[in-house]
Amino acid sequence: MNKRKSRKKNAFPPHLAHLNINAAGIDIGSTAHFVAVPEDRDKQVVREFKTFTTDLYELAAWLKECKIETVAMESTGVYWIPLYEILEEKGFQVLLVNAHHVKNVSGRKSDVLDCQWIQQLHTYGLLSGAFRPAEEICQLRGYMRQRENLIRYAAMHVQHMQKALDQMNLRLHNAISDITGMTGQKILRAIVNGDRDAKELAKHRDGRCKNPIEVIEKSLIGNYKSEHVFALKQALDLYDYYQTKVQECDMVIEGFLQSITTAEKSNVELPKKRKTKSTPKFEVQTYLYKLCGVDLTAIDGVDALSGLKIISEVGIDMGKWKTEKQFGSWMGLSPGTKISGGKILKRSSKSSANRAASILRLCANALYNSPTALGSFLRRMKSRIGAPKAITATAYKLAKIIYRMLKNKIDYRDIGQDYYNQRYQDKLLKGLKHKAASLGYELTQIGSLIKPNINKLEVS
Repeated sequence: MNKRKSRKKNAFPPHLAHLNINAAGIDIGSTAHFVAVPEDRDKQVVREFKTFTTDLYELAAWLKECKIETVAMESTGVYWIPLYEILEEKGFQVLLVNAHHVKNVSGRKSDVLDCQWIQQLHTYGLLSGAFRPAEEICQLRGYMRQRENLIRYAAMHVQHMQKALDQMNLRLHNAISDITGMTGQKILRAIVNGDRDAKELAKHRDGRCKNPIEVIEKSLIGNYKSEHVFALKQALDLYDYYQTKVQECDMVIEGFLQSITTAEKSNVELPKKRKTKSTPKFEVQTYLYKLCGVDLTAIDGVDALSGLKIISEVGIDMGKWKTEKQFGSWMGLSPGTKISGGKILKRSSKSSANRAASILRLCANALYNSPTALGSFLRRMKSRIGAPKAITATAYKLAKIIYRMLKNKIDYRDIGQDYYNQRYQDKLLKGLKHKAASLGYELTQIGSLIKPNINKLEVS
């Protein structure tokens, strides 16, 4: 430890001001955390603490003895979460920094030097903290992510059911659109219970099924081998198990939403939205409105469940971001600005694993056939730059709309695709007129099309 401590530190210019005098730096690890404090606070300025809970409280007590007020730590995996919560509980100002942003310095290859480097950067105010929502939003985010995991696990067993049907050459997926629907579930449960007669199985057809009963009956003639039926039964049981866990999770989410929302806006009537299979049974739209103060489902493409997922990731306090563009950039949706020598090198958005951005992309993708301004924007951008970039551009527009609604508490109103198209045409015409005037020409309208007047094309 002493040998490592005696190594030469990375020197900073002497004119830099110490903005955070009582600052500490922590290098996070899976088995141990290395903590560095200023040199005048203790004889041993770098200490190692194990990751057991008692050691974390000992770490916090040592920082109190060293009169530390603010702490910077790396966001390494999930190992930072217990220490972060304990330090916040003890009253420290905790700054969570991206490990990628503090590693790009040569010569530092040990945990001791890492924590000293983080402490030094934080002392000079050169670190920016990562976004972390309020505590109640973090709790809601945990519930929503757990629900998403349960749905993903259930979907895996739907694939297992489909595989078992294919192995028995039951082409049920050619006759019905979803084996987890009313018709599919009745037929699968009848097969598991021992029914093999295709005519009897086809009688479970729901009246809303598009294909006639003859097609379903033909798809249910197969090779019912016992091992494949057993695999189908286990996959169906596991699917049912995860469905019950999703319902339990929905009950917890509803109870938590009741505890954090007020009854002030309970009498507001909201337009009903069509619910999907994955939407919880309770009124998500009502709780979402109470939580936000605005109706996010009024935005085209955003349903109640998607809106609740977005809120669980970003919260309702938009004061964390100065502008709507900064909000979109944090999500990784805004265009890039890589410019050198006045030449644009790259304009694509940065790669990001932001969950809110993924949800907004799904919402944007659902707008392709929408007769709205956002739908018209998506179609226009898709014809220009292709589907992936168009979806990202539309998701960026959705992010800016959500930012304005939450920050200014204003409702969203769709201007309509006709007004949007007309406004875009007027903007395009204005640009063409300006371009023609710069070249010494005059642009006039003939009929419903914009064409240059041959008689008035004169060079000035």
